[in-house]
Amino acid sequence: MDINARGTAGTYFLSGVHLVKTVSVTNALEPNQGIVALDVEGVLIPEIWIAVAEHTGIADLKRTTREEPDYDKLMVGRLEILRTHGLTMSLIEQVISELKPLAGAKEFLDSIRSKYQVILLSDTFEQFARPFMRQLGMPTVFCHRLIVKGDVIEDYELRQVNQKQRAVEAFRSLNYRVVAAGDSYNDTTMLAAATKGYLFRAPKNVIAEFPEYPAFTTYQELEGAIDAVLGK
Repeated sequence: MDINARGTAGTYFLSGVHLVKTVSVTNALEPNQGIVALDVEGVLIPEIWIAVAEHTGIADLKRTTREEPDYDKLMVGRLEILRTHGLTMSLIEQVISELKPLAGAKEFLDSIRSKYQVILLSDTFEQFARPFMRQLGMPTVFCHRLIVKGDVIEDYELRQVNQKQRAVEAFRSLNYRVVAAGDSYNDTTMLAAATKGYLFRAPKNVIAEFPEYPAFTTYQELEGAIDAVLGK
């Protein structure tokens, strides 16, 4: 028969010749571990749709989440432009193959990854992001997916509606402090959900509408702000 006895440090169970101790576990009283959540396009890599616009000469493709807060409206318009002009997935892949991360982005990302956990949260698509992730050392990225049949982009599939905000909320529910940075309208709910949010190389209209978020233009400034929150 097993015998058990309660000690001051936990409960002990005597089973045969083995003495097993169980310890009661409690949550941390406050979040002391940190995660950095970063937008991708405009923060680490060029705006892909702008690059496609410049390659094809179709000015309407230059419209991004920096100008249009309604992401579904923006994507429906983009898909209609692709259909109208017969633009294929392979053409976009060709444009992407000629692009590189923004100057200094890899060094910045390497530096903060050496100190903190980093998650990239993007409203781009895995087919667009994959070549850049290889160039950036394969960081973890949460993004969406294009529905491609043959060489035609027929539709897009969101991984989750408002996924950036929900991801940050989930990290905080796991008792993490979260520093988030982005440049567009679709980043602002993520910034609001974070422990601390920053705008990075955002356009004047976004900075004017969201003055509550400090705005930076250099990776050195952004890294210093991240360190000030998570480096404690």
